[in-house]
Amino acid sequence: MKKRALYWLKEITKYLVIAIVITSAVDIYRSQDIATESAPHIVAYHSDGTELDVIEMSYQTPVVIYFWATWCPVCKFVGPTVEWISQYYPVVAVSGASGSEARVEAFKQAHGYQFNNINDQNSSLFRQWAISVTPTIFIVKDGKIESVTTGITTPPGLLARLWLNQ
Repeated sequence: MKKRALYWLKEITKYLVIAIVITSAVDIYRSQDIATESAPHIVAYHSDGTELDVIEMSYQTPVVIYFWATWCPVCKFVGPTVEWISQYYPVVAVSGASGSEARVEAFKQAHGYQFNNINDQNSSLFRQWAISVTPTIFIVKDGKIESVTTGITTPPGLLARLWLNQ
């Protein structure tokens, strides 16, 4: 019995390491065109109307910037993770090519998302930040892009990135 459990533990570990290597390589490839020295300026508005300057906020704590779209199937898996993380870290989301403000707000309400969002109807912020795939998540600290991940991410994966950039 012990031998069998040890065998499966080794197999799971092996596949987990392979998955981490592959996803890391994909992130590096997808983010190679993104300048990480300084984050482009981005300003959002809190639901109460107050201005949120991402760069300014990043000097106090890491800020999560979540580029997503209502039509993105992967975003439906990542959105709940971002919503959960928004309880502990500042999040500014940018929805690209997702329709009118009313459509995006209806989508957010239907999914229970409370995070601050900029509706980038013409994808100008997507181009400014060199976004080529949704979802893309940046962690900005002290005005610099410290981490970029694309595609599916898990709550532990996003938390680890944030903790590494405290």
